[in-house]
Amino acid sequence: MQDFGSINWRSRGYLPHFDAEGVQQHIIIGLADAISYEIIESDTVKRLWLFDEALDRGAGECVLATPRCASIVQNELLHHDGDRYRLLAWCVMPNHVHIVADRVQDLPGTVRRWKTWTTRQINAVVGREGGLWKREYFERFARSEHHLQTMIHYVEQNPVVAGLVATASDWEWSSAGYRKSAGQAPGGPRLPK
Repeated sequence: MQDFGSINWRSRGYLPHFDAEGVQQHIIIGLADAISYEIIESDTVKRLWLFDEALDRGAGECVLATPRCASIVQNELLHHDGDRYRLLAWCVMPNHVHIVADRVQDLPGTVRRWKTWTTRQINAVVGREGGLWKREYFERFARSEHHLQTMIHYVEQNPVVAGLVATASDWEWSSAGYRKSAGQAPGGPRLPK
């Protein structure tokens, strides 16, 4: 694990973010209509709790519940795996996406690319225009190997907790479902290479 005393923090006005290559990150991006303005304006601790709660209850239009839209996001994440980052786990939920990645190069640029590409593709599929994603994203860095495993478990269990499937591997748009479709046992390698 990295020495976190040397991490560079930055902010775009709402949330503090940090960038450090070699750190495992849990990144959450939400659809713009899934989070209300009141949540963004609340204090930081309350905001994080309200953000998770709003996402988990399926607020908004939930355009990612459409299989074709969920596949667009998953395919974009997989497209740059091993190049700009290494995926450890992910889950495309109806109104948000969880990503656990290692060796992320330029986190803000990577998130921007994900959002830009998927917005164009999803808008074409559903016949809409304009922004799709919330401006801000959340990230948490793994502070230990145990914390990393907890993040991966949380991400892969998200559709089970939300009541969308009985087991994590039944959710097609996740690392658990991806391993199942590749014929790998749960807990095996994160991705087939």
